[in-house]
Amino acid sequence: MTTASSPQRVHARREATLALLLASLTAACWLALWAWSASPYARYLDHAGWGDTSSLGALCSTIVVPTTVHALAWVLMIAAMMLPTTWPLLAMFRRVSAGRPERDRLVAWVIAGFFLVWLVFGTFAHALDLALRALAQRSGWLALNGWIVAAAVLAGAGAFQFSALKYRCLEACHSPFSFVASRWHGTSPERDAFRIGVDHGVFCVGCCWALMLVMFVVGLGSIGWMLALAAVMAAEKNLPWGKRLRTPLGAGLLAWSLALVISHV
Repeated sequence: MTTASSPQRVHARREATLALLLASLTAACWLALWAWSASPYARYLDHAGWGDTSSLGALCSTIVVPTTVHALAWVLMIAAMMLPTTWPLLAMFRRVSAGRPERDRLVAWVIAGFFLVWLVFGTFAHALDLALRALAQRSGWLALNGWIVAAAVLAGAGAFQFSALKYRCLEACHSPFSFVASRWHGTSPERDAFRIGVDHGVFCVGCCWALMLVMFVVGLGSIGWMLALAAVMAAEKNLPWGKRLRTPLGAGLLAWSLALVISHV
């Protein structure tokens, strides 16, 4: 009995260690973001959201600050907000790759692929933000009516909650075993692990990109909004009842957009 249960205890101990490391890394990222937002260098992390009056009329720090600084800020945000949502996939990958001496390194490859996709999305989102602000510099009307951009983003995010694409992506996130098994062949372990991370990142972006753009409406660097959106996205991706958020969240975003329009007309 003792011999039979020993492997189970070892497995449970290793899974608990991974969970602790993941939780510690996530907590460290949240702490770093909080310390950054409270420091004299907070302007490099945050700028006014698109919903603020005349916010598009001012050039934000992203034009002056090196891209690497904003890449670091984005990676911290993704680690804090999205890394916890990868736990079911990482746990399943560890089970599928059990027995391999390089398993921990392979997990790192999965995480690297996941972050690469989100970094690409973040670069695109920041480029869009820069383009809008540059356009506002040449258009006094847009500079004074940045709320229109905010209302459009909120309406788009609300409508996307009811789209078939979002829930096809969520279905992939809700089935970690089939997701990993269909991509893990073991002949090229590093490549397979990296591909699993990239593909999971693509599906994760596919179901969460609209909600992440809401951060540009409320202002990047807002710890409170980060926590709220992270909780919503984690629930949608990982909890059995996550799909039930579809209607209230979508309706809430659409109502927010309508309220913003009404308050400015």
